[in-house]
Amino acid sequence: MYQQFNEQFAAATRQFADTAAQVNRLALDNAEAVFGLQIAAIEDRVNATFAFFGEAAEARDFDALKTLFPKGVQVARENVERAVSTGQEAFGRTLKTNEAIAELAKSQVETAAKATQANVEKATKAAAKAAAPAATAAK
Repeated sequence: MYQQFNEQFAAATRQFADTAAQVNRLALDNAEAVFGLQIAAIEDRVNATFAFFGEAAEARDFDALKTLFPKGVQVARENVERAVSTGQEAFGRTLKTNEAIAELAKSQVETAAKATQANVEKATKAAAKAAAPAATAAK
């Protein structure tokens, strides 16, 4: 009996470790993708901002500064838009990853429930089988 319990416990532990490894892989893949997405957005926006600052440094008179104002507003607007879109994309990727993790957890719970149900049915049949000769002997 202890051997059977130990085998079931070892199998459950292996299954849990495999699931934990899958969850960790999904989480790390998501973190890597989100980090890369954010780095690309920062790089793009820093390049645009420094290009604007380069133009601003070359301005020598008031008319040049007047033409820079709309460009500055455009750069600021693009920076905000890119930050928002990057945040939304990162949120979407994270949401999909969390759904995948939840699906893994759901499948593990279903598998454990099926295994438990099978063990209960097996034990019930064994108990009924053992009780049948005792019931006939009592008559």
